[in-house]
Amino acid sequence: MYGLWKPRVLGAWKVPVTGPVIFAVNHSHAIDGPMVIGVAPRPSHFLVKKEAFVGPLAPFMTRVGQIKVDRDTTDRTAITRALGVLENGGVLGIFPEGTRGEGEFAALRAGLAYFAVRGGAPIVPVAVLGSSDRPGRLIKALPALRSRVDVVFGDPFEAGDGSGRRTRKALDEATERIQKQLTAHLENARRLTGR
Repeated sequence: MYGLWKPRVLGAWKVPVTGPVIFAVNHSHAIDGPMVIGVAPRPSHFLVKKEAFVGPLAPFMTRVGQIKVDRDTTDRTAITRALGVLENGGVLGIFPEGTRGEGEFAALRAGLAYFAVRGGAPIVPVAVLGSSDRPGRLIKALPALRSRVDVVFGDPFEAGDGSGRRTRKALDEATERIQKQLTAHLENARRLTGR
């Protein structure tokens, strides 16, 4: 990442040094996940749509620990692997909106709340800004080479209410709390970076 672009990383010291953690990352460009993986202070395992596991990239992604997920079904294998990452004290990366979009955390899916509550892991909000500002001249699908991309890590927070409940209502309430925290972090990241 540092060879192709100019990442500016803010708040990496906020990521807990040990124990399970979930990175909740906004997603406006295909480079967002690899950028976070490349600059994060801890190795991370992202939930990645199965469609990305193609060609020579597939074995590489599997080897570096990314988790293939089928978004059209309840992918029990992916869920088990993701919970295993948390049980082993690792970092799980999730795009809470479930797909690439404006990167605004506008429509969260319940998966993030489920993993946070079930895995007992704090959430670290991560804002990636600038990845979709200017397309490259040679490869339009990537940001311009040597352009600045900001990655801003926020303060860790707990999604649950402390009761340990995992009911549908508890997960819906956790999703609301998460959305407020992520939206506030994104606004703060924009102020910090001037984007």
